[in-house]
Amino acid sequence: MTGMTGVIRTLVADDQAVVRTGFVNLLNTQDDIEVVTEAEDGAQAVALAAEHRPDLVLLDIRMPHLNGIDAAREILAASGGATRALMLTTFGLDEYVYEALAAGASGFLLKDCTFPELLHAVRVVAAGNALLAPEITQRLVAEFARQRSAVPPARDIEGLTAREAEVLVLIAQGLSNAEIAGRLTITDHTVKTHINRLFTKMELRDRAQAVILAYEMGLVRPSPTA
Repeated sequence: MTGMTGVIRTLVADDQAVVRTGFVNLLNTQDDIEVVTEAEDGAQAVALAAEHRPDLVLLDIRMPHLNGIDAAREILAASGGATRALMLTTFGLDEYVYEALAAGASGFLLKDCTFPELLHAVRVVAAGNALLAPEITQRLVAEFARQRSAVPPARDIEGLTAREAEVLVLIAQGLSNAEIAGRLTITDHTVKTHINRLFTKMELRDRAQAVILAYEMGLVRPSPTA
């Protein structure tokens, strides 16, 4: 989902100037990533995203005027799927991670991440995939899914085969395609086929939405230590 030049055009939004500048400077050292604009709050991020139409927006969850979740929701809706959102979070503190996934964010990045982790996250999300590192997203989703009030699910899994439901559970547990293949003793190609059918049947955009669905359907239970 990069631009025609193959460069990932990125918007960075964080109200902390030092953090924002650090991310911008690091990203701009890469030939395949270009920070086209930066914002100091969510409202500015929405306006600049409309103007620059970036491939990816890197948004702090907690910003003044408009938080990162609401900014992501507006940016993604306006882009018609052309822009992806990667959220910046402080592990164990942000209470809205689940809501960010539901708003369409494709993953999370810790503010104290390493340079390689930052580059990996940007490239994974820009390529149209979800960043679901078990040590970050799975625990956060589990924690805040437990806090959500119980509501009847909008979808059921009766249309899924037993194997497709099994794959859904493993996705929610943070396993990669290769790990799922090893767990189920099937080929990577077969895993991809199951995932494609699962996503089509349940109208899922990516693995982030699959995680949400698995928790909402009760297929995966948050662990007491999550």
